Amino acid sequence: MAYFSDRIDAGKRLAAALTDFRGKNGMVLAVPRGGVVIGYQIADALNLMLDVIIPHKLGAPGNPEFAIGAITEDGTTVLDHNIINYLNITDEYIQTESERQKKEIKRRLKMYRQDMPRRDIAGLHVILVDDGIATGSTMKAALSSVKNKGATTVTLAIPVGPPSTIQELKPQADRVICLYTPDLFQAIGQFYSNFNQTSDQEVIALLKENRKKQFTQTAEAT
Repeated sequence: MAYFSDRIDAGKRLAAALTDFRGKNGMVLAVPRGGVVIGYQIADALNLMLDVIIPHKLGAPGNPEFAIGAITEDGTTVLDHNIINYLNITDEYIQTESERQKKEIKRRLKMYRQDMPRRDIAGLHVILVDDGIATGSTMKAALSSVKNKGATTVTLAIPVGPPSTIQELKPQADRVICLYTPDLFQAIGQFYSNFNQTSDQEVIALLKENRKKQFTQTAEAT
């Protein structure tokens, strides 16, 4: 049974659970593409900056959809050593796969940000957002990356995820907010009435709109 009507609905509900961030020196970091729709709602409601973070899974040899770990743009890497040892995956393969994924991450970041500079998160209260979590492998890398970049606090805000994954992620964040943790979890989309794919163009437009609003408010304040 669907719990959210769409990503906008999920974003507004998360924003209502994060009202203590209003007025803080903070930022929303969203995982594209669907997470940006949710992140925009939170940033808009709480008057916060919005940017993207792109963790990518590292695929196993011959099976790229099977994750052996994950990596972010700054090289922060989380590996599943049990799987790596079981499959006898070499360090050379991991290095090659890591470089390949970093290139793809940088390509996507350039596309989404276009001529907009990367925002520094050092000293900020960061809200890390996606439209849902299944295994949590890529989110572990994102959490580590945000901490490495000097965020004051990191709050993970997720509409839906399985209880075991949410519990596993809690020690890695200062705070975890998950609106729905169903015991029967097959796929994130099953908990949305509308889970249509978000386009790259939508992501770019939402980031630009947030920048425009932040610039206007800053100009008005001065």
